[in-house]
Amino acid sequence: MKSQEQNLNLKRISQLVSIVFLFMLIGTVLELYLLGHYEDTLQLVPILCIALSLIFMVALVFTKTLILFRAFKLVLVLTALSGLYGTYLHLQSNFEFEYDMTPTATNWELFLESLSGALPALAPLSMVVLALIGYTYLLITKQKL
Repeated sequence: MKSQEQNLNLKRISQLVSIVFLFMLIGTVLELYLLGHYEDTLQLVPILCIALSLIFMVALVFTKTLILFRAFKLVLVLTALSGLYGTYLHLQSNFEFEYDMTPTATNWELFLESLSGALPALAPLSMVVLALIGYTYLLITKQKL
């Protein structure tokens, strides 16, 4: 009886994580679109990562193969890396802008100002959170096998 209860709980958790993951995917790509985050080639990277994540998640609903799991894991790693790199790019752009505005400021002052600059410096880290939610979904799905 305990095994059936564990399977039911695991199914509920899997459903909840998949819903959270879907909302995060849709919300993030919608926000990127509304912000016009598609004007440059590098700006398309998070949109591509989200599209691939969505494709792999849907594919995992219908078929669960080792190749699919590994490919999805690779997409999630790339998604997380894109978030880290995006954070670097946002901070760098803000830092350069702040330097142009106040060239006599110290690097620390410029860094602090760049955190709240024109580009949302920490927003790309949502891609890391997205990848972690996707990885959680992957672990739960793999455990159900």
